[in-house]
Amino acid sequence: MDGRHIAPVMMERVADSVPPAARKRAAGRDTAEAPETFSVSNRPEEKPEDSEAEPETDLSNMDVRTNLNETVFFFPTLRTDEQGNVVIRFKMNEALTKWKFLGLAHTKDLKIGLTSREIVTQKDLMVQPNPPRFFRENDEIEFTAKVVNLSDRKLSGKAGLDLQNPLTGAPVFDQKLPTINYEIEPGQSFPLSWRFKVPESADVPMIEHTVWAQSGDYSDAERSAVPVLTNRMLVTETMPVPVSGKSEKTVVFDRLVNAQSTTLRHHALTLEFTQNPAWYAVQALPYLMEYPYECTEQIFSRFYANALATSVTKAHPKVKAVFDRWRDFEPEALTSNLSKNEALKTALLEETPWVLQAQSEALQKKNIALLFDLNRMSYEQEIALAKLADRQLANGGWAWFPGGRDNWYITQYIVEGLGHLDRLGVRDIWEDETLNRAVKQAVRYCDDRVTEAYEDLRDRVESGRANWEDNHLSPLLIHYLYARSYFLEKADDRADVTGQPPRAGKNFIKLENKAKTAFDYYLGQAQKFVLDFGLYEQGMMTLAFHRLAKKADADKMVQSFKERALHHEELGMYWKYSNGYFWNQMPLETHALMIEVFEEVARDPAAVNELKIWLLKNKQTNHWKTTKSTAAAVYALLMSGDNWLADDQPLVFRSKDAQWQAEVVNAQKNAEAGTGYFKIRVDGKNITAATGEISVENPNEHPAWGAMYWQYFEDLDKITTFEKTPLTLKKQLFKVENSPTGEVL
Repeated sequence: MDGRHIAPVMMERVADSVPPAARKRAAGRDTAEAPETFSVSNRPEEKPEDSEAEPETDLSNMDVRTNLNETVFFFPTLRTDEQGNVVIRFKMNEALTKWKFLGLAHTKDLKIGLTSREIVTQKDLMVQPNPPRFFRENDEIEFTAKVVNLSDRKLSGKAGLDLQNPLTGAPVFDQKLPTINYEIEPGQSFPLSWRFKVPESADVPMIEHTVWAQSGDYSDAERSAVPVLTNRMLVTETMPVPVSGKSEKTVVFDRLVNAQSTTLRHHALTLEFTQNPAWYAVQALPYLMEYPYECTEQIFSRFYANALATSVTKAHPKVKAVFDRWRDFEPEALTSNLSKNEALKTALLEETPWVLQAQSEALQKKNIALLFDLNRMSYEQEIALAKLADRQLANGGWAWFPGGRDNWYITQYIVEGLGHLDRLGVRDIWEDETLNRAVKQAVRYCDDRVTEAYEDLRDRVESGRANWEDNHLSPLLIHYLYARSYFLEKADDRADVTGQPPRAGKNFIKLENKAKTAFDYYLGQAQKFVLDFGLYEQGMMTLAFHRLAKKADADKMVQSFKERALHHEELGMYWKYSNGYFWNQMPLETHALMIEVFEEVARDPAAVNELKIWLLKNKQTNHWKTTKSTAAAVYALLMSGDNWLADDQPLVFRSKDAQWQAEVVNAQKNAEAGTGYFKIRVDGKNITAATGEISVENPNEHPAWGAMYWQYFEDLDKITTFEKTPLTLKKQLFKVENSPTGEVL
C-alpha cells in the first residue's frame, strides 16, 4: 500500500428480492473495480411489449420496501486476503436513494489509504412518497407522491395509497382511497396525490401508509408509519399569590370562572402556599465546616457565620425543634425548592441549566442540622479563631494565605467583622484574651496603612502633583472609616443596636496623633464627596457619620436613601443595584447593610420590615451562594425588626366552593413545620367556576406567598395568550419571496 490509493473494492451484496438475471448482472458488475456511480436495479426478465398484462393488485404478492434506514453497514475491522482483497458481505437497505461508501485502510506501520464512492439504489419503476413528519388529528391533508420510470420504454399502470392502523392491523377508513391510473414516458415521473381527513389520535395514534405502483411485471411499494398528534394541548396557567402582612387578597382565575369553550376539559387545579417564608432564610444558613481552600478570608467567614448561627439558635430556640422535625419526619422540607412541582413543569429539572444549582441547594439544606449542635459549633469557632491568631503577622496584619504578604483589605475585613459581632452582642471580643489582642493589633495595622496613604498624598500635594481639595477617597479608605468606627469612643448618648447604652473605656481603641490626622482628613472627604460613590460605600459612610456624632450628615443620607428607594407592594423597599464583581458591588450585602442603616441610624421599624421583604423575595428566586452574603442576609432578617419566626398564625382561606375550602383547611392542618408550606390538588372533574376564586387573609406581620396552577386541555386553535404578565413573549413568522429586485420579506 502506497498510502495514497486503495485497490478496487470487491463487494458481495445479498439482495433476496432481486431476480436471478438481474442478480447475475449485478454480481458481475460488483466484482469489478468500483465505478464512481453505480446502481442496484430490480429489472425483471425481458418480455415482449405486447405480453404486458395488468394483474390484480395484491400487496401480499408485491415486495414492499420497509427497511428505510440511512446506514447500511459499518464494519470496523476488516482483514485482506493474500492478494490484498477485502470482501464485504451485506444486505442492502430498501431505500431508493444515493449512498456514500467510505473506506479507510491502514498497515501496521500506519500507512493509510482512503476511498470514497457513490452508490445509487434504484428500480426501473419506483414510487417516492412525500409523507409529512406527523399528522394532526382532524386536519384535511393532501398526501403526495410520484411514480418514476427509469426504464427505456413507456409504462402505464395504476398506483394507490393504503392507510392502516399498525397497532390493530385494521384499515384507517372503511372505504379505500381511489387508485390512480398513470402513463409515463421513459425517464419521466408522474405526480400522485390523495386527500383525506386525519382521524382522532385517540382512535388511531399512528398511521401506516403504503404507496404502491404497478405496471405489468414492474412494481414497487414503500411503507412507513407516521404518528398522529392530538389537536389539543395541555395548558398550564399560573397565578402568583403574594399576600402582604396584615392584609387580605382575593385571587380570581378569570379565564376559569368565565370559561365558555365547549371543547375545554379541566385537568387539575393546584394551590400551594408558604405561610411563613422567613423560615426559608433559616434553611439558607450553611454549615461552614468544610472548605476547598484554607485561606484567611474563608477561615474568618467560618468563624463569623458560625457565631451568627449560634446567636440565632440561642435567640430562637424554636429553630432547632423545627429542624429536628424536618430531619426526622419531613425530609421533603430539605429538598431544593427547584426540585418541587415536577408535575407542573414543561421540562424536567435535569434538562435545564438549573440542575446543579438545585443539587447545591439540596446539599446545603441537608447539612443544616449540623448547625444546631451548639457544642460542635463552639468547637469549630475556637479552631477557626486559633488559626486566625496563628496567621496574624507581627505587624498585626493578615495575608490571604500563609507565607504571603500582609493585605490591607483582608485585615480590614476581619476588623469589620469582629466589630460587627461585638456591636450586635454576638461575641464579646473584649473578654476573650485571644480576640482582644488580635483586634487591637489589627486596628493598629489599619491605622498604619491609612497613615501611609495620607503621607503619600501629602508628598504629592507638596510636589504639586495633587490638591488637598480634590476627591482622594477610595472604597478601601471608606471601608476603613466604617470598620474603624466600631472601635472609636461613642460620641452619641443613644443606645446602640443591641438596646444597651454605650460601653465606655474598654470597647474603643484610641487613634494616635498621625492616624487621627489622616482619619479626620478622610472623614472630611467623606462628608464632602459622599454622593460620588455607590450605595454600599454611602451606607458605610452613613454608619460612620452616625457613630461619630455627625448627625446632620447621617440624617441627610438617610433622607437621600428614602428618596431614592423603590417601593413595591410585593417586593417591599429596595434600590436599583448595579451588579459587579468587586466586594463593594454585591446587591445582597448592600441590602443587608442598608437594613443596618435603617435599624441603627434611622430607627425606622416600618422601613426595616419593608427592606426585609425584599430579602425574602430575593431568597424565593435565588440560591444564596456566598457565606458572607448568606450570613449577613440571615442576620438582617432574623435579628432586626419584628420577630417573624415567632409570628406564625395560620392564614385564613375563603372560597365560594365549600368542598374546595374544606380541603384547603384540611391541608393547612398537615402543613410543613416552620414554613407552613402545603400543596393541594383538585382533579378536573371536581373543578367548577367557583373553584377559580379564593380569598386569603394574612393576620401576621410578615408576608406570605403562594401560587395557583390551572391545567386544562384545549384545541390548539382556541388557545389564546394571556397578556397580563410582567413578561410577554411574541413570535412572528415572515415569508421571504424572490422578486426581480431580490428577496422581499
